[in-house]
Amino acid sequence: MEAVVAAVRLLADRGLNQGASGNVSVRRGNGFVVTPSGVSADVLRADQLVAMDMQGGWSGAWKPSSEWRFHRDIYAARPDAGAVVHCHSPAATALAVLGKTLPAFHYMVAIAGGSDVRCAPYATFGTQELSDAALRALDGRRACLLAHHGMIAIGKDLAQAVDVAVEIEFLCDLYLRLLPLGAPPVLPAAEMAVVLEKFKSYGANAQVVKAAT
Repeated sequence: MEAVVAAVRLLADRGLNQGASGNVSVRRGNGFVVTPSGVSADVLRADQLVAMDMQGGWSGAWKPSSEWRFHRDIYAARPDAGAVVHCHSPAATALAVLGKTLPAFHYMVAIAGGSDVRCAPYATFGTQELSDAALRALDGRRACLLAHHGMIAIGKDLAQAVDVAVEIEFLCDLYLRLLPLGAPPVLPAAEMAVVLEKFKSYGANAQVVKAAT
């Protein structure tokens, strides 16, 4: 579970989370392991991570993140999800406060699995209502924004989930820089379909290198 701690610290170092904000989880067996509530990245230890089952039960001395519900529900609904990253990153959160969807103004929006990144409507943190809204926004996607809150990114593994979160934050920042100049033009649906098809083999070289090492 040191990989989870490393991911939490990387997100903090990149400015995607601050203090104890945000949370990270990985699927494990018939449940998942999630970061604890209220523990800052700089002091987080692997033995503080919380093992949870799919009924919301947990064990250990540490209380799970208040957002454990959407982690649990994403794993239940998405067999393709091996890890979930939740950030309060500045640009994604700013766009989410505006309630805006991130459109296909740049082809890399496809990293989230579709032609946009939806913004889920606001719901109180830690509630089932928020989890339900997030699942709807994540339908067919690997990322979504949460209104007045932040961002969720998922991946087949922790590395991919972190990569998606970092890229979506970059794109949100770029989009916000363009907004004062007017609504940025978006790529046609047909072009995004081509990009999404090409993304199915994107990163194949890295996978080959990893398999050979």
